[in-house]
Amino acid sequence: MPGPDYGALGTSFTIVRGLQAVALIAIIGMTANFISEMVQTNSSPPSVLVGTLTVTCISVLYCAMTYILYYDGILPFLINTGMDGLLLIAVIVVAITVGKPLSYMNCNVIGSQTGNVDSASAFAANMGYNWNKEGTKVNYYRWLGATKMTCFEMKAIWGLSIALCILFAFSMICSVCLWRRTKTVAPKEVEP
Repeated sequence: MPGPDYGALGTSFTIVRGLQAVALIAIIGMTANFISEMVQTNSSPPSVLVGTLTVTCISVLYCAMTYILYYDGILPFLINTGMDGLLLIAVIVVAITVGKPLSYMNCNVIGSQTGNVDSASAFAANMGYNWNKEGTKVNYYRWLGATKMTCFEMKAIWGLSIALCILFAFSMICSVCLWRRTKTVAPKEVEP
């Protein structure tokens, strides 16, 4: 069963939705891993990570549902444009909150200054004064500089968030163009 035939716009929309799904799933995996390591040490993850995980989970469900509706030919493109705009705003907020402290960090020098700890859980074990108290909220700024791996993974999340901003803006443009295309009606043939 082939999908709808919208030409290059339809192909662009399909590719963008696929790239969005890949980026969102990568962000979910990395963020969930960080949260899991923090929870294992009886600490509360920072709200930045919880918010990132929330936005990306909702976004991946949205991408899956809209692509199914698109494939069946019943996606309301104008509503989809508005929803893509709302998710664009949410992803911009994620990119800004995640990236604000990261823009000043040099991940390459972190290992030499923190004792070259390899994982966030090992860092958690070394920071007993902050992490061994049950229910302690993890300081996001301090945690970013904990390990080289943490810094690089958070920069990857930041980069993927920026890429998602571009992808959601592009899918908005595709949706508007697809909406215009479906609204133009072919002229009726005149009977002889």
